[in-house]
Amino acid sequence: MHPPVANNGPLRSPILENPLYKSVFSKIDWRIIPLLLIAYMVAYLDRINIGYAQLQMKQTLPFDDAVYGLGAGIFFIGYFLFEVPSNLLLEKIGARKTLLRIMVLWGLAATAMMFVSTPAQFYIVRFLLGAFEAGFFPGVILYFTYWYPSVRRGQVIAIFMSATTIVSVIAGPLCGAILKYFDGFSGMHGWQWLFLVQGLPAVLLGFLVYFMLEDKPAQANWLSADEKMLIDDAFKSDTRHEALPDAGSFAQCLRDPKVYVLSLIYFLLLGATYTMVFWLPTLVQSWGVKDLFLIGIYTAIPNAVGVIGMILIGRHSDKWHERRWHYVACVFIAAAGLFITTLFQGNLVGSIFALSSAVIGIASATPLFFALTSEYLSAGAAAGGLALISSLGNLGPSVSPSINGFIVKYTGDNIYSMYFVMSLYLLSGVLLLLTMRAAAPSRVAAAVPAQ
Repeated sequence: MHPPVANNGPLRSPILENPLYKSVFSKIDWRIIPLLLIAYMVAYLDRINIGYAQLQMKQTLPFDDAVYGLGAGIFFIGYFLFEVPSNLLLEKIGARKTLLRIMVLWGLAATAMMFVSTPAQFYIVRFLLGAFEAGFFPGVILYFTYWYPSVRRGQVIAIFMSATTIVSVIAGPLCGAILKYFDGFSGMHGWQWLFLVQGLPAVLLGFLVYFMLEDKPAQANWLSADEKMLIDDAFKSDTRHEALPDAGSFAQCLRDPKVYVLSLIYFLLLGATYTMVFWLPTLVQSWGVKDLFLIGIYTAIPNAVGVIGMILIGRHSDKWHERRWHYVACVFIAAAGLFITTLFQGNLVGSIFALSSAVIGIASATPLFFALTSEYLSAGAAAGGLALISSLGNLGPSVSPSINGFIVKYTGDNIYSMYFVMSLYLLSGVLLLLTMRAAAPSRVAAAVPAQ
């Protein structure tokens, strides 16, 4: 593993500027990104819809904030345990088979949430949902390394990860409408309909991914021989392909201290982000909004702003081929926006405006982090390394919602939970700034996997 390259100006790369390269990668974009984007949207929706469902579940089931916080977080324990094995298996059997297994099983688990009636059942199904979904996100990031050289990957990851923010725009109105208008339909609560309607699409998408995607460019019959040669040439001329003799391995990755530093940074980042995701509906409700549909509408506004910011920042990061300072700027923007939100308590318009500023930083930080990580890890370590960092980092959301639940329960004030989230963002930025030093331009991370 080697630190990402330093850059003092915009990157001049034929992969970014040559019309032939642009044409073939545009073809790849339209083939694989829309389907994977939709799949991640469904995955993220099934992960976070509990934040809206709990507004009604706590009225019909024996749940309080502490039970909800633990159930929201236990998802990530299952995710942690199965993340690395899933990604190592993907490298052996291919992305299509792996994603089929992941998506069908998580869809069934997400649907099964409609049947929970006790805290124990709630915890078990949330754990299984995490276990079954494990490997999807790092698997797709690894899949991108097979199709895109590093100088295109920042924007691609940002577009893929915009799914989380796009879903956050859609999730509010969609979940709010289901909770409000389906409650009592056919004798079921609104929250039960929510899990049924939003869980089943993952099963269908799993089969679509299996039949419509190929594991690597060499297997794609929709690419001509000349286009495949262009892709191969793009990888050979990639700025990261000033290759070091030792490509590294997963065993070396396990001995690299910076892999664990990156895991800690991701732990803090995800802990902060998912605390906001899970508690945002409750936060908006605390501003005096009681209608469930309106809560969904108001939570959509900041996320719509975040989608635009995420893609623009990802594009700017690719242009300069710089990740470290972009990441630090984003987490500081997130913390600053949340702090301003605390100053507008009781003012709905001011709070939403400040929260929108924060979400620009929140939405942009994770794709920047994984662009940096995919460039740091060598080819031999990419599959296991991405999964290891992702799985260890996902322990953050297994802890932070519970901590936040206790903070809210014992202080009775959401402002202290905001301070908690701000501190996590700031600490992740400072830690990355201090530990991930940029390398000299002549020493660049090892090459991406051979095609």
